[in-house]
Amino acid sequence: MRDIVFTRRSGWIPQVIREDGELKLMLGAGADANHEPRTFTFPIGEAHLAVIREDLARHLLLWSAVLPLCDAAGTRGRLDENAAVALLDPILLSAPADVDAAFGRIQWDRGRLIAHGADIDLLERGQVCAAMRAATEASDGKRVQEHRANGRRAERGQVLGPLDTAILKYTGQYLHGATIPRRTPDAVDPALLPEVMRVIATAELACAGMRIGRDPRRGKHGTDKRDWERMAATAEAAVRRAHPGLVDDAVGTVSFLMCSEAVDRTRSMPMEDDEEAAGDRGGSARKTSLSFTDDKDAEKKWLRSHPRTATAEFWEFVGDRYAGNNEVFTIEDEAMGEGIQLHFYADSMARITTAREGGGGADPEYRVEYSLVDGIRGYRKLVSAFVRGGCAALDEHGSWMSDAAELERARRRRDSAG
Repeated sequence: MRDIVFTRRSGWIPQVIREDGELKLMLGAGADANHEPRTFTFPIGEAHLAVIREDLARHLLLWSAVLPLCDAAGTRGRLDENAAVALLDPILLSAPADVDAAFGRIQWDRGRLIAHGADIDLLERGQVCAAMRAATEASDGKRVQEHRANGRRAERGQVLGPLDTAILKYTGQYLHGATIPRRTPDAVDPALLPEVMRVIATAELACAGMRIGRDPRRGKHGTDKRDWERMAATAEAAVRRAHPGLVDDAVGTVSFLMCSEAVDRTRSMPMEDDEEAAGDRGGSARKTSLSFTDDKDAEKKWLRSHPRTATAEFWEFVGDRYAGNNEVFTIEDEAMGEGIQLHFYADSMARITTAREGGGGADPEYRVEYSLVDGIRGYRKLVSAFVRGGCAALDEHGSWMSDAAELERARRRRDSAG
């Protein structure tokens, strides 16, 4: 038989129950193997109940001290009742100085006290009783998140000023640095908002005209990592020049905002629009039929009558098929006897032209030339140029080598320089 003897209005602060005639403190903490909350109880006396009834601060201090014991019980272990009972008199019945001393010897949950209004500076100095003078029944989880976020920043040497804090609140990254940034002006002190907007405007001006293109190798909605890095570096450099007093977290959140918004714009564009932005403005003037293949012998045909551009179809093919063991893709124009082969694993490409047609049972002869490629942006330019004008249109794009060994030497030079 279990009866509730005492509980506070909030309901979830540890309750006092009577079970089989014995007073116990009952609290929920942690979770079992099925992620269901666990309930723990341990015996208390009438004197302890009297303090719990009358003194919220001592009640919360006891809760903070017992929680580490619940954590130690894990998903299926038993609460160390002896250790829990041993906390009762030192925390509930001792003088404030003795309580402070006890908290200097035991583990306790600082976040629980902060959530209920504890003075953080006094907690840091070990004055736990004084810190709980303004304790509240209501819990404020954001206060704990803010404390932990500032603690992580302090470990990195980041001390926020008012403008730094306002910028992080504007982007929604004040509590969680990994959150996708967004614009939340209502979260900022109105007196600081104009200054925040000047910082944002500095980054926007620096990044005007920049874009983050697609990278089908990272999935259908993948975008170019190098473009991201270029835009982030541009935004950060501009903000640091114009606002040198900002800490790294504030500068970083502004550049993150610029890049994430650029990615959203790219992902919202149809593939054809993305190709137009990438420079494929001439359409498919020469090509009437193309064949796309990958390293796993998959094939896709494109005809000029198709409603979408050849480049859009090809990059969709790459997005569908690219994998760690499938990194070589080919575009072939059988009618013209030419094609290109993209080696994504090595940032290089080959162009292949028919030097002599086969006849009388002889195989045709092909001319193969190689070139290094500067990331996905370079691949996009080369693919678009080939679709518009064939292998001849690639002359102006890069340095073409007929010797594969020469390509390897050029690759090693590039890698050692980079």
